[in-house]
Amino acid sequence: MQDLQLAFLKAGVAYADLPQDLAFFSAMYQFAVKNGFKWVLTGGNISTECVRQPLDWAYWGTDLTYVRDIHKKFGTRPLRTFPMSSIFKYKIWYRFAKGMRVVRPLDYIPYVKADAVKELVDKFGWQTYAHKHYESRCTRFIESYWMPEKFGFDNRRAHFSSLILTRQMSRDEALAKIAQKAYDPAEIEHDIEYFSNKLGITASEFKAIMAGPNHSWRDYKNHHWLIQLGNRVLSMLGVQKVMIRA
Repeated sequence: MQDLQLAFLKAGVAYADLPQDLAFFSAMYQFAVKNGFKWVLTGGNISTECVRQPLDWAYWGTDLTYVRDIHKKFGTRPLRTFPMSSIFKYKIWYRFAKGMRVVRPLDYIPYVKADAVKELVDKFGWQTYAHKHYESRCTRFIESYWMPEKFGFDNRRAHFSSLILTRQMSRDEALAKIAQKAYDPAEIEHDIEYFSNKLGITASEFKAIMAGPNHSWRDYKNHHWLIQLGNRVLSMLGVQKVMIRA
């Protein structure tokens, strides 16, 4: 995990948190199929995620051609045991051959984020955090510092847009939040030190990577055209109802 995540940083791509997402979902789906579970429940929902980040911000982690090309160029350890599932394995093999379905229960109820947070805090003593996905220090660092400071990509724009469209946030409120940095400037040096240590590099090495050239997913081998074709076919067949734009 450490090696693959460092490879994505060295590749100079925006979505450097891809290895973590790939491992989470691949391990979950592989476990379900291996043990005969037909239903996988996730917290994904239209209410807070109806606006997707552009592909330049967050390219598909299930394009294994892309993942393996970056690892081949910048990784050092083999990925023999790293959990990976391609988009075709997930959408075709797991679904039609193995009968596994991914269900999003929150899409079947009136889901309001602020109400859900309040209930978790009041009933269970849950500790909230600053923004979506910031429960992970790694994800928080990538989304609050690496992406906006190096690429000018602020994921809060997509996240807040979803809340505006579902009437959970006003546009003025979103603009006020966007005007503030996503990270704490007073703590950033500490965060850089912590993140670098987790990756087995020095803070100076990380800053050198940060100052290096920016790249797009287009600069590496990928199967974007094939994935797009597959999405169109699944949409025509009524299997996929989500509109995905490049």
